Amino acid sequence: MDMHPLRLTAHGLLLREWTSDDLALLQELFDDPDVAYRTPLASPFDQAAARRYLHSAHQARREHERIHLAITTDGQQAMGEVLLNLTTGGIGYIVGAAHRGQHLAARALRTMTEYAHHTAGLTRVILEIEPDNHPSIAVARSAGFRLTDVKPETVTDKGRTYDLLTWEHPAPASRG
Repeated sequence: MDMHPLRLTAHGLLLREWTSDDLALLQELFDDPDVAYRTPLASPFDQAAARRYLHSAHQARREHERIHLAITTDGQQAMGEVLLNLTTGGIGYIVGAAHRGQHLAARALRTMTEYAHHTAGLTRVILEIEPDNHPSIAVARSAGFRLTDVKPETVTDKGRTYDLLTWEHPAPASRG
């Protein structure tokens, strides 16, 4: 796999790969009670967790498993993350508490969904969202995702058991 730095520009965003210069930002963004509650990320998310996460993200890209990109408007200041699992077609996103309310998640989700369909060649792109995560459901709907009739997946993480509903983005019509 060609390992040139990946940068995606669309919808007023520049999504870029995380670098070692972002360790403090990763910690700031991910060491948040909402993030701890809704994700399997370490909590507290300290400097050591940030280093492990960055290493895992870079390794996953090298192995063509996942792409983790910082959400920015200027290519510099990270305000969140969007990731694409290249195996399952699943997308995840986090926006830091200080940056919520700017439609960053919806714009990043649209950008990554377009990349997944048009560049990565994925015909199935999904989100897995808890039924009571209304902000994430609003993001999914605004980016064109639809709730499927797939049986919810029950997950136990950090002593909490919850269901994940599957949302799917329709594959673009083929041109012929």
